[in-house]
Amino acid sequence: MGSLWGSFMLLCWVVLLRTEGSGAQETKNNVPRLKLSYKDMLESNNLVTFEGLANSSAYHTFLLDEEKGRLVVGAKDHIFSFNLLNVSRDYVQIPWPASPTRRDECKWAGKDLSRECSNFIKVLQPFNQTHLYVCGTGAFHPVCSYLEVGKKPEDSVFRLESHTENGRGKSPYDPKLLTASMLIDGELYAGTSADFMGRDFAIFRTLGKHHPIRTEQHDSRWLNDPRFVGVHLIPESDNPEDDKIYLFFKENAIDGEHAGKATHARIGQLCKNDLGGHRSLVNKWTTFLKARLVCSVPGNNGIDTHFDELQDVFLMSTKDPKSPIIYAVFTTSSNIFKGSAVCMYSMTDIRRVFLGPYAHRDGPNYQWVPFQGRVPYPRPGTCPSKTFGGFDTTKDLPDEVGKRMTAESPVNHQPLSHKSVIFLQEPTAITAMELSTKQQQLYLGSDIGVSQMPLHRCEVYGKACAECCLARDPYCAWDGTECSRYFPMAKRRTRRQDIRNGDPLTQCSDLQHHDELNGKTTLMDKTVYGVENSSTFLECSPKSQRAMTYWQYQRSTDERKQELKSEERFIRTDQGLLIRTLNKKDSGIYLCQAVEHGFMQTLLKVTLEVIDTERLEDLLHRDEAATASAPAQERPAPQETPNQKLWYRDFLSLVNHPTLNSVDEFCEQVWKRERKHRRQKAHLVQQVQIHQQQQQQQQKVVVNPHTHMHAQGLAAKWKHLQERQKGRNRRTHELERAPRSV
Repeated sequence: MGSLWGSFMLLCWVVLLRTEGSGAQETKNNVPRLKLSYKDMLESNNLVTFEGLANSSAYHTFLLDEEKGRLVVGAKDHIFSFNLLNVSRDYVQIPWPASPTRRDECKWAGKDLSRECSNFIKVLQPFNQTHLYVCGTGAFHPVCSYLEVGKKPEDSVFRLESHTENGRGKSPYDPKLLTASMLIDGELYAGTSADFMGRDFAIFRTLGKHHPIRTEQHDSRWLNDPRFVGVHLIPESDNPEDDKIYLFFKENAIDGEHAGKATHARIGQLCKNDLGGHRSLVNKWTTFLKARLVCSVPGNNGIDTHFDELQDVFLMSTKDPKSPIIYAVFTTSSNIFKGSAVCMYSMTDIRRVFLGPYAHRDGPNYQWVPFQGRVPYPRPGTCPSKTFGGFDTTKDLPDEVGKRMTAESPVNHQPLSHKSVIFLQEPTAITAMELSTKQQQLYLGSDIGVSQMPLHRCEVYGKACAECCLARDPYCAWDGTECSRYFPMAKRRTRRQDIRNGDPLTQCSDLQHHDELNGKTTLMDKTVYGVENSSTFLECSPKSQRAMTYWQYQRSTDERKQELKSEERFIRTDQGLLIRTLNKKDSGIYLCQAVEHGFMQTLLKVTLEVIDTERLEDLLHRDEAATASAPAQERPAPQETPNQKLWYRDFLSLVNHPTLNSVDEFCEQVWKRERKHRRQKAHLVQQVQIHQQQQQQQQKVVVNPHTHMHAQGLAAKWKHLQERQKGRNRRTHELERAPRSV
C-alpha cells in the first residue's frame, strides 16, 4: 500500500505542475546545469561538515589564511580556527562571550537574551603579520580586540588579547544588521550602523594615524537605510595616491528613483587618501560617489525583471590588478517574481559611470534630479594626487567638488548562471563563502555550522565522455576512460573538455560509440500499468536542468516511432509526461530522451499496458468473492499480487474522472479522509489501552456483562476499522465508481 500511495500522491503533485509548459524551456540556459542535494553530496563523499557547538551559532564571518592553512570563523560568543584540509577535525576555539553586566543591560533594554544579547563576531581582519583585528556586537555594546595567530604555521598560536577597545563605528550593535569591513595599511574601513537603535548608518574609517572620518549623519543623500555587503581596494593607476575604496551595498530607493518603496543595489567609491574637507565637510568624506548596480533580464514586453537584493560580491583577479572582474549575487525583492542571479561587471564600465552624468538633490522637495550645471574641476570623486596636479589633499579641493552627487547612469548587465546549487541537511541560508585556490575547496557558513566541498566533483556528471564535456567544468576532463580531475600539467592529448562551448559532438565523436558498447550509458527499463479512461504520469527528469526532454511512442507490434507533442491528452513537463485520458491504443513503448547541445541520450524506456475497466472489475471481484467464501480462520493475509499492486481503491476512483479539475478535488477528499481515519484509529487505540489498564488494576476479576459487552464493542469497531483499511466491499466500491459532479 505504501508504494501505491506514493504513486497516487505523485499524480496529485503533477496536477499542481500542469501549468508548466514549454515556456520553461526558454530559460534553461539561465539555470544551473546540475542541482545536487545534500544526500547526493554525502553519497559521493564530497561534503565535510562541522555541525556546530550547542552553545554557539551564526557562523557568518570568515577569514581565509592560505599561508597558515587555516580558516578563521567568527560566530556567537566564539572564534574558531579550522584546518583547511578538513573542517570537522583539528579545530581550535576561543570563547569570547559578552560580560554578564552587558547581557543584563541588553535584556533590560528589551532585547532577546538568547538571540541578541550575546557577542556575535562581525569583524575578522588581518592587522599585521602576527595578529588579527576582531570585533563583535558585545550584547549591543560593540567591542574589539586583537587575536594572536603567530607568524608561521608551526607557531600554533591562537590567543585573544585581554585588552579591548570600543567597537562603535566598527561593528554593529544589532547582530541582524549586515556589515562589511576591510583593514588597509592599519586603517579600518567599515560600513555599519553606529547606534543602539540601528538608525545611524555610515561608512567609517577608524584606527591608524588619521582622524576618524565618516559619511554625514542622518542624511539620505549619502545613505538611505543601507545594508552593506563588501569592501574592496582597487588601484586606479600605477600611482598609489589614486587608489580607491569600493563599497557594495543595497539601500532603499531615494526620492525620484522609484514611485514606491523599492530596494536598489549600489556601488560606492571613495579615495584612500581622503582626509575630509572644510566647514560642513570636516571629518566627512569629500570623494564619495555612488551608482546603481543593475542586474536584469529583458522581457519580451519591454519590462525588465530586476534583481535588486544584492547578496554578495566576489572579485576575480586578472593580469591587470586595476581591472578585476566583479561577480555579484542577487535575489529579487518582488512578491510576484522570485529568483536569483549572478551578474558580471567590468571596472571599465564602472569607472565610465562615475565620470557622469550626475544627479543631485535640488528643488523645494529636495528630490534627486539630473545635474544641469557646470561639472566642477576636478570632477567629483577625483583623488588628490600628482596624476591630475594642483591639489595635495582633499582639504584643498573646492567646496563644489564635495557636493553630494550620484552617478545618474546605472551599471547594467544581464545575469549569468551558477555552476551548481548546494543544499545543506537542514534548510538554512548560506551566509558566508570562501574559496581556497590552493586547496581547491569551497567553504560555506550558516547559522548551524561550517561545511566544505571540493571544487572538483567529476564523478557526479556521469560515466560518458559527452556528459563530462557538457558539464563545462574547468576542474574536470575526459581522460579516455572516465570524467576525472584535470591537472594543467597533464598531456594535452589526454584532455577532452570544452569549457567555452561544451560541445560533445566535437570532443567525443570518436568515443561516443565506444562508451555505449561498454554500457556506460545506463538506460532505465520499467513496466507501468494504467486503467482505461484514467490518467497516468510517466516520470522522467534528466540530470541536467538545461536538457530538453522529448518523448517517442512505439506500438508493441510496430518498429516505427513517433514523437509525442503536447496536446489535449498529452502534457509534457520537466518532470515527465502526463496522459490525461488513457485509451486502450495507448499501450506500447514510451522513450524519454534528453537533448542538450545537439547530444541526444535515451534516459528511460517505459512499457505501458492499459487495462480496460471491465477486465479490472472482473479481477477485483473474483478476488473478493474468493476471499469472502473462505472461513475466517482460513483466509490468507491480504497480499498484493502483480495485477493488483497498482490498483489502490482511491486510485480506482479516478477511472470515470479524467478531467484534471476532478483530480484536484479528489486529492483533497483523500487527504481529508486519511486524516479522519488516523484520528479515529488513535482514539480507539487510546480507549482500548485505558480499558486494559483498568482491568489490570483490579485485584479481583469480576465478570461484568456490561464491561464484557463494552470490550466486545471496542473490538468490533477495531476490526471494522482494519477491514476498511484493507479494502472496501463491493457495495462501497460501486458507490466510489459513481460519477461525481465537479
